[in-house]
Amino acid sequence: MYQQVLSVILAGVLAFAGLAVSAAAKQPVDLELALAVDVSSSIDEDEARMQRDGYVAAFRHPDVIHAIESGMLRRIAVTYYEWAGDGHLRIVSDWTVIEDADSAYRFSDRLAAAPLQIAPRTSIAAAIEHALAQFRRNAFEGTRQVIDISGDGPNNGVREVTLARDRAVSEGVIINGLPIVNGRPDAEGNLPLPDLDEYYRDCVIGGPGAFTVVAHSFDEFGVAIRRKLISEIAGLAPPPAGSAADSPRIVPAALSRICDFGRLTWQQIWIN
Repeated sequence: MYQQVLSVILAGVLAFAGLAVSAAAKQPVDLELALAVDVSSSIDEDEARMQRDGYVAAFRHPDVIHAIESGMLRRIAVTYYEWAGDGHLRIVSDWTVIEDADSAYRFSDRLAAAPLQIAPRTSIAAAIEHALAQFRRNAFEGTRQVIDISGDGPNNGVREVTLARDRAVSEGVIINGLPIVNGRPDAEGNLPLPDLDEYYRDCVIGGPGAFTVVAHSFDEFGVAIRRKLISEIAGLAPPPAGSAADSPRIVPAALSRICDFGRLTWQQIWIN
């Protein structure tokens, strides 16, 4: 009996030591940043290329590199993935440390070289849940964890966006948004949501200091993402001008049926 108790205690000590070693092995960074980019079918190939080129240019910009080098640890960890419906999520660049111009250029070159893929539907919820899984598995310990979601439409996937948002916030993750507001109909002739900036504010972003930066066209995307990245890296919300929310609020999932209208509309289409 004594030996059994001793074995249990020893196993617990070893398990705790293993967790401590695992935590200690994580590389400290100023920021863990998951870049989630919409490539749903409401975005054509030219617009998808504009988005990708916006990120490529941003990580080559001196202001973004300076923001990274000005942090306490002078490095961030970034992953970049493109998403559409629940079944389409593609990692373009896995977790990468950016700490100077050379590493920033290598990251941007990787983005520039990857092929583009467009897919149907828009599952913002799946994009958030993917980021949470990536934070749990990576080899970094950031002072902040941020999901940066850009897109041109509301969530219409199988999962509820507010539930995914609230789960992320409960785990200490901040979600910022870059809604692309434009009046162009999609390939099926459907007009976009006119108040997408408000939808992102109420239904997508969350966490302390969460904010949106609005791109009023795909042509504005490059400037918007650079401004947003600098703010995220610095840990500061941007000035109110051009921002959809000075003090973002969270709508509880139980009260936010309006946030789920895209998903419910798609369900009605399939049922009928």
